[in-house]
Amino acid sequence: MWGYLGILTLMYLTGINGDWHADFGPWFVPTEGEPWPSVNMRNLQDGSLILRPSTFNIKLNQDCDILSEAKSRYMSIISAEGHYARLKFPKPKIRRSLRADLTFKGELETLDIRVAGACEVLPYLHMNESYSLTIIGKTADLLAPSVWGALRGLETFSQLLVASGQGANLKIQTQTILDAPKLPHRGLLLDTSRHFFPISDIFLTLDAMSYNKLNVFHWHIIDDNSFPYQSKAFPELSEKGAWLPGMVYTADDIKHVMEYARLRGIRVMPEFDSPGHVRSWGESHPEVLTTCYDTTGLPNGRLGPINPSNEKIWPFLKTLFNEVMELFQDKYIHLGGDEVPFDCWQSNPNIRAFMASKGMGTDFTRLESSYIAELLKIPAAQNKSSVVWQEVFDNNVEITSDTVVHVWTGLWSKELASATKKGHPVLLSACWYLDHVAGGGDWQKYYRCDPLDFSGSDVNKHLMLGGEACMWSEFVDSTNVHQRIWPRASATAERLWSEGVDTTERAAKRLEEHTCRMRRRKIPAQPPNGPSVCYG
Repeated sequence: MWGYLGILTLMYLTGINGDWHADFGPWFVPTEGEPWPSVNMRNLQDGSLILRPSTFNIKLNQDCDILSEAKSRYMSIISAEGHYARLKFPKPKIRRSLRADLTFKGELETLDIRVAGACEVLPYLHMNESYSLTIIGKTADLLAPSVWGALRGLETFSQLLVASGQGANLKIQTQTILDAPKLPHRGLLLDTSRHFFPISDIFLTLDAMSYNKLNVFHWHIIDDNSFPYQSKAFPELSEKGAWLPGMVYTADDIKHVMEYARLRGIRVMPEFDSPGHVRSWGESHPEVLTTCYDTTGLPNGRLGPINPSNEKIWPFLKTLFNEVMELFQDKYIHLGGDEVPFDCWQSNPNIRAFMASKGMGTDFTRLESSYIAELLKIPAAQNKSSVVWQEVFDNNVEITSDTVVHVWTGLWSKELASATKKGHPVLLSACWYLDHVAGGGDWQKYYRCDPLDFSGSDVNKHLMLGGEACMWSEFVDSTNVHQRIWPRASATAERLWSEGVDTTERAAKRLEEHTCRMRRRKIPAQPPNGPSVCYG
């Protein structure tokens, strides 16, 4: 008879605590001051310190843009937390001075960040993201060997702060933390072809990634549906292939995204998938694609994958990919290679004749393999490394030892075991497809996925670089993409960062807190666990 709001009102008026909340029904009180992803070594101590946002300061031992920008961002976050704390406790139930609180150990005035190494400029695979955090007295110490570790430690520090119950002041439990990521590649794929996303949405995605310690933005920038990348050498690709003239990413747009990501310790890895998923290329360059034929032997008006029998494709591809690699600064480029439809190749008499001349018979995996093998030479010539979807490995393409196999489908544990046994680095996404929606609370299926759950020696396991949550955009655009990603991708983030993970019951309470934290930071994450409330 009370209704949900009535129950909440009753709880507030009577001071009923979280134990009642858990016993009464399906709601539970989230944790307070628990970091996400979980840290790897933590020693909690009795007592807490008060932090006054108006007087608190962050001190840096080095003058570099990544640290100074981070200081500015997190000072704003801490100030905002103080604002929300005032909203949460507008009138403390028990008016008392802070020094009457038996757990109060003093005031935290400064966070002293000391980076041992030089100020690195660009994030990279295997960058050192370790840090230690000591919060005992009026000065907290954040020590890191690199700026990347300092960024991760600063994020953890911000998550330990909770409302003190005393207006805009915050509190933090005294503790020490030693932390480092389990795996070096912790990514999120965003597909910007099936629906176009403004740069503002990409920035918001990068913000959320930093709050979850994800460090690779896999930009699936083009596909069959549209070609939003504005090429300098071939501007007609986007002029004719984008959804609309304004729905493009210019070189300046991409530079802005890379700079925004860099300051948050996030790599930007582009994907230009081929020989399939290239229908949008044909709007301006039909000559590089395969003409499909009907059963009577006549062209049927459709265009298929890139035509490997046409030698003229290689000057075009080399120019395009060299331009892309010059613009995108990461060492890795994703070349795709998945879901190549063979029916169009099979229907084309020129393709069949070409295969016969090469002794391929009717094995179209060999045709695909020959194309991919040639394509891989383009990044290699620029001292870049490639990532490919698992079909390339499955089809026995001759790939170099540094080519990363990205597993996305099938019996993924067997795929990982097979690829690492042959000496290839691997990434996992098969269990982290965010477009596979199962209703509320489905973050748990992502949380249960262990990227190291495959057979192999220690040498093989060392080839596991990490993985990515994938947000394919057939059914998402700016209106719902952030709610679809978060907090579901947070589950992936913890599996990739943390050596030990919680039970789902314990994780649910921590994720409830983290979701509210992201929402206070303007990330419109959906509720993870059912009925709940976030303050602010």
